[in-house]
Amino acid sequence: MQKRINNLWLILGLFVLLILTAGCGDILSAQKNNQEELSGVKFVRQIVTQDNTSSRAIMWQSDEPIADGAVEYRQVGENKVNRVGAKGELYTDDGQNLMLYTARLENLPAGDKLEYRLIGNGQVGKWHNLSTDDGGTFTALIFPDSQSSDYSGWQELAQNAAKRNPEAKFFVNMGDLVDNGEDHSQWEAWFNSLAGIIDRIPVAPIMGNHEAYDRDWQVREPVAYLNEFAVPDNGSSKYGRYYYSYDYGSVHFIVLNTQLQELKEMSPDLREEQLRWFRQDVANSQKPWKVVLMHRDALQYRINGRPERQEGFDEEGLVWMTVFEEMGVDAVLSAHLHTYRNRGHIRNFQHDASGPLYILTGVAGNVRYPNLWLNHALDEYVAPQPETANYMTMQAAENQLDFYCYLPDGTELDHEVLKK
Repeated sequence: MQKRINNLWLILGLFVLLILTAGCGDILSAQKNNQEELSGVKFVRQIVTQDNTSSRAIMWQSDEPIADGAVEYRQVGENKVNRVGAKGELYTDDGQNLMLYTARLENLPAGDKLEYRLIGNGQVGKWHNLSTDDGGTFTALIFPDSQSSDYSGWQELAQNAAKRNPEAKFFVNMGDLVDNGEDHSQWEAWFNSLAGIIDRIPVAPIMGNHEAYDRDWQVREPVAYLNEFAVPDNGSSKYGRYYYSYDYGSVHFIVLNTQLQELKEMSPDLREEQLRWFRQDVANSQKPWKVVLMHRDALQYRINGRPERQEGFDEEGLVWMTVFEEMGVDAVLSAHLHTYRNRGHIRNFQHDASGPLYILTGVAGNVRYPNLWLNHALDEYVAPQPETANYMTMQAAENQLDFYCYLPDGTELDHEVLKK
């Protein structure tokens, strides 16, 4: 009799253990699911919006369609979850077919810490951080041309810069994101390098001339760039995503398209349309600071060994610099030449403390031009030669902007301050 009772207790214990084990399995499965991305998803990313206090664009891509793709988001620590559907579009380039998804989160609480995750195919992805603009002080990361033959150096620079600046609210890539705009493998390398960064803080991308090249190095429409980044709308029926503007804190950022040399045949009226838009856009802004981001530089440099090339101003500089002065722009950041140069303030094509600050942001990839450019008379600071990679930060407050330039190891090279 006692043996039968013991056996019953043993059976009951095994039954309870099975129930508990099954329950723990569910918990472990849920925890595991919460630590993994949605199956088939690549390159989750945030894109800046015109008003980053209350909105954000979320994008991702996949090789196959995702059923019922959506984004869920909530305030950190809260249980209430909101859901926004995602628009999926087939994207084909460089012989690759993939699906691009975009979800636009609106009416977000300003200055709040949120988290979001992807939904689709009956699955739930992991949570990603998302912080909205509180309208106050902020730090931004600024990366010059990341164009590379091997993106491991770009990855190391970007990841270390992000670790040194965990408070950064967004990052800028100043154009020539990749070496060849049609090469799908380079876009994959660029996105892979930003894992853990671009999913938690938004990117403000800028189109460079290399985004407009095909595999044969002939000029083409910048197909990949225009599809991969759902930047803010500029109101243009012809040139959507070519140029745009956005606000963060006390700063109004204007992202210009300076690829007229590459795009003039297919987009002959791009500059004229952009000039009209620029004047109206800046005039409508109430932000105390106006900062222009453009790929090509305003100055023209002499080239070592080519005496026929004269020092002066680039075609884009001749067109835009007087407009910047007219519209009260405070700072102009450029790229393209793969060298860091601080030219101080320029007005009427000469040094003048009342003009905008001009900084050539340098190079973040491994494509270098050692000893190519001769110093310009307007250069106030030139990075040590032969040049290595660098990155920048911008710290913004209502009455002060600070621009810093750093070597990849965090050594400070230059610091410029603007005050109002």
